[in-house]
Amino acid sequence: MGIRQYRPVTPGSRYRIVSDFEELTPKPPEESLLEPLRSQGGRNNRGHVTTRYRGGGHKRMYRRVDFRRDKAGVPGKVAAIEYDPNRSARLALIHYADGEKRYILHPRGLAVGDAVSAGPGADIRLGNAVPLAEIPLGTTVHNVELKPGRGGQLARSAGAGVQVVAKEGGLVTLKLMSGEVRMIRGTCLATIGQVGNVEHELESIGKAGKSRWLGRRSKVRGVAKNPVDHPLGGGEGKSSGGRPPVSPWGKPEGVKTRHKKKASTKLIVRGRKRGKATQ
Repeated sequence: MGIRQYRPVTPGSRYRIVSDFEELTPKPPEESLLEPLRSQGGRNNRGHVTTRYRGGGHKRMYRRVDFRRDKAGVPGKVAAIEYDPNRSARLALIHYADGEKRYILHPRGLAVGDAVSAGPGADIRLGNAVPLAEIPLGTTVHNVELKPGRGGQLARSAGAGVQVVAKEGGLVTLKLMSGEVRMIRGTCLATIGQVGNVEHELESIGKAGKSRWLGRRSKVRGVAKNPVDHPLGGGEGKSSGGRPPVSPWGKPEGVKTRHKKKASTKLIVRGRKRGKATQ
């Protein structure tokens, strides 16, 4: 795995940095695990825009990824490492002994031909899904469940990893890459290792056109709009807005909206750090 930088023969290629894709297996994706993915354009099931500045983008198919890792006791073998246009991480195609095929997140260092397994009693080995209570302290894991059986929800992007730091009773304490320290039930599954494609953070889009390929539309500042379109718009000449940042409907931006009574923070030992955190 590595990165490739373009020669500056055009303005768009001058700053463009992409992955070299050397770790991928040259094969088409597994058709039995593909689903059509319709472009939503930031709209919900009623057709209302709930996320602005989304739309367009290249057509793609969705890959069904096994976040639950519920094939307990069934050994599998890595058949291929594939690209997924829907996420920053790579996917590993697993062929299980019973004939079933599934995609899992590709851990860093897992190669074609390696064996993987899941469930209680599985070996503490790269790519295996094991309950947190059985994982030794100091181990880096990913695809961590928050509730048993729900499927992995933490550490799923490229290069992500969570460290097991303590165990007490039926709870296991984890340190996230954001600096947050939280406790999770020991029966929750986690996959051994760090998510692959670590060089993803070194990539550079290089030109505005690639943002449109990804379905990201350009964002216009509120102060650049007319008063009829935004509360910060208008003014003689260039204006700074004259008030704190707000949405087009006057709602303050950057304000926490989490409900204190409904929020479950009792298992969070320490909140995440401000700014860029290192593990």
